[in-house]
Amino acid sequence: MAYAIKKDGARALYLSLYDRLRADIVSGVYPYGARLPSKRALAAETGTSLVTVEHALSLLTDEGYTESRPRSGYYVAYTSGLVFDAPTRQLPTALPPARHTPDGGGFPFSLMAKTMRRVLSDRAESILIKSPNEGLPELREAIARYLARSRDIHVKPEQILIGSGAEYLYSLLVAALGRGRIYGIEAPSYEKIEAVYRSAGATLRLLPLHGNGIGSKALAATDADVLHITPYRSYPSGVTATASKRTEYLRWAAKGRILIEDDVESEFSLASKPEETLFAQSPDGNVIYLNTFSRTVAPSLRMGYTVIPLPLLERFRERIGFFSCTVPTFEQLVLAALLDSGDFERQLNKRRRNMKKALDKNG
Repeated sequence: MAYAIKKDGARALYLSLYDRLRADIVSGVYPYGARLPSKRALAAETGTSLVTVEHALSLLTDEGYTESRPRSGYYVAYTSGLVFDAPTRQLPTALPPARHTPDGGGFPFSLMAKTMRRVLSDRAESILIKSPNEGLPELREAIARYLARSRDIHVKPEQILIGSGAEYLYSLLVAALGRGRIYGIEAPSYEKIEAVYRSAGATLRLLPLHGNGIGSKALAATDADVLHITPYRSYPSGVTATASKRTEYLRWAAKGRILIEDDVESEFSLASKPEETLFAQSPDGNVIYLNTFSRTVAPSLRMGYTVIPLPLLERFRERIGFFSCTVPTFEQLVLAALLDSGDFERQLNKRRRNMKKALDKNG
């Protein structure tokens, strides 16, 4: 199918080509198992260079839409039907330490200290005022802007709830959704996920991970009605859910169920575009998004947030709206300043570049 690719503002050509090929794959223009046109043919059809085509195909392969076969070409690996499970595989070891390693986060202390001094000077005694239960408006607005520009997640600030790290937020989710539900989690998974859910009185189902995510048979057979997943680099397996598996998760949730998308560490993806989020792809508003700043800034910050879809917002307000925010006002203001100044993203980009260099150096 011939079509010209034109530069869309500041958006790179390879991303525009990626978007078009991805749309054709998802819509079935190129069905599962089909061979894509050669790189030279795609370059000629789209009026782009071979380098542009190679970048787009590499990105599609990284996300599981295509697979490269030596001396044969690129084939469609995405399916909206039954996902064929694969053996567990690990991601490159050059990625930063996973959740279990309490490192300093790599964020420059000098920049953090400078921001703290500025907040103290600008906000003075207001740092002593108690935070609203859901978190400071300044931070929730800053996170909403950050998610819109970096993750294609467009939400209102009132959908964002601030809490002291992911583990605290897990317990709040059980309190809001109810202990009478059955919660499915990945097996294996980060050990504190299971520990917190059990301590909160939740009934659990452990669903085995394969190389592309939770096994299709186990997912189809489970009686769970809430599914907690870590689609990017699940710990300790290192498994990242493929595009097909993410579609399967959304199809599972569309039957009146809820997904909890635990997106910790996705900022460290070495792909040339941010990892897709299930929240942004959900048409039904049944995905709860959760992330933390413990790895991107510092473990001692103990700050995380969850994004609540609009259909569930009133339920959350009624059930857990009375809980006081567990993050000090001063720390919330510091993080808001880091996000709004651009310092947070500049440091992330710098760390990703260093990681990419280390990966290239080590082969």
